[in-house]
Amino acid sequence: MKLQDLDIIVTAPPAPGWGGRYWILVKLTTACGITGWGECYASTIGPDAMQAVIRDVFARYFEGESPENIERLFRRTYSSGFTQRPDLTVMGAFSGLEIACWDILGKARDRPVWALLGGMMNERVRAYTYLYPMPQHPLPDFWVSPEMAAEAALDCVGQGYTAVKFDPAGPYTMRGGHQPAMSDITLSAAFCQAIREAVGPRADLLFGTHGQFTPGGAIRLAQAIAPYNPLWFEEPIPPDNPLDFAQVAAACPIPIATGERLTTRAEFATLLRTGGASILQPALGRAGGLWEARKIAALAESFGAQIAPHLYAGPIEWAANIQLAVTIPNLLMAETIETPYHDALIKGSIRVENGFVPAPSAPGLGIEVDEALARAHPYTGEGLHLQMQDAPCDYQNGNVFAGGAPVLQS
Repeated sequence: MKLQDLDIIVTAPPAPGWGGRYWILVKLTTACGITGWGECYASTIGPDAMQAVIRDVFARYFEGESPENIERLFRRTYSSGFTQRPDLTVMGAFSGLEIACWDILGKARDRPVWALLGGMMNERVRAYTYLYPMPQHPLPDFWVSPEMAAEAALDCVGQGYTAVKFDPAGPYTMRGGHQPAMSDITLSAAFCQAIREAVGPRADLLFGTHGQFTPGGAIRLAQAIAPYNPLWFEEPIPPDNPLDFAQVAAACPIPIATGERLTTRAEFATLLRTGGASILQPALGRAGGLWEARKIAALAESFGAQIAPHLYAGPIEWAANIQLAVTIPNLLMAETIETPYHDALIKGSIRVENGFVPAPSAPGLGIEVDEALARAHPYTGEGLHLQMQDAPCDYQNGNVFAGGAPVLQS
């Protein structure tokens, strides 16, 4: 069984665009005709340039190799160009290809991927969702309305969710960490209060940020929202300051979660050694794929840390997240995004049922990809999957932060 062919599809989710402007899907085919699907979560360069990177990595290290040799494939790619250090772009390419290898291996053995990663630990996976606007909620008003957020949270609880995420704490900019505006601190506390009053003890509050703050600014914000007992304070400072996470964690009464912008166990290990985070959120299409994520989970287990796979991408990365989540003992929960396009792209093969995702039983990743649908929605824009704003935090007029969601028109 040798890897022979690579195909790449860059598909754009229709409005409203939850999950990013585009998703990079990879399809591998073996010489014996078995196909596997993966997804690359990498946005440091445009999709055309990223396709060239994926093709280069495939040609150098995957083509003609057995998909069974995951460790060899990783070490070759990780060492590419005399590096042997984390590289977001290269590891993003590798991650999607690696996920596709596991899909092939599961199909070849007629077993779900979780059965090849250590077997079933969790019969079902606790799911959480970001708070997205309901049909009656106007944009951009929703992003700065505690009342609308509380209404959306109550609706999620009604669907069975036991945890909801929101991030009203102001802009994330290319300028790095900043002190939050008092208006942003006040609004963040108001969000927590309104949502807590709406859902009571029925759901955990997951307070998201995107590395916006200095350590001191993060601590100030944490103190303001702590009375509402959030389960986590997500990525409070930029990811390029791993040692500073320990300073925030030591002063913060809320567990620190982070990881969507990290890659390989090398970066996650630094957080664990310093006590900088107790909840790790690898994005499997960037972190190194399923095998590397399994190693990260094992490291975390030794430090008393939990895993909550991150998802702001398409349903193939979601499928990989679920396969990992089924097999690890230190699972906390997994993020989900439910849109008609997510569902249609994998023909409804993964769904949240009363707040949980049942362990998949179908071979490989457990999904059937609608390739024609993916190709029918090509990405034609110029923006990256997600982008930071140039403008600084507005200390006079307040900030309207759209939750990282691109504004798409129907």
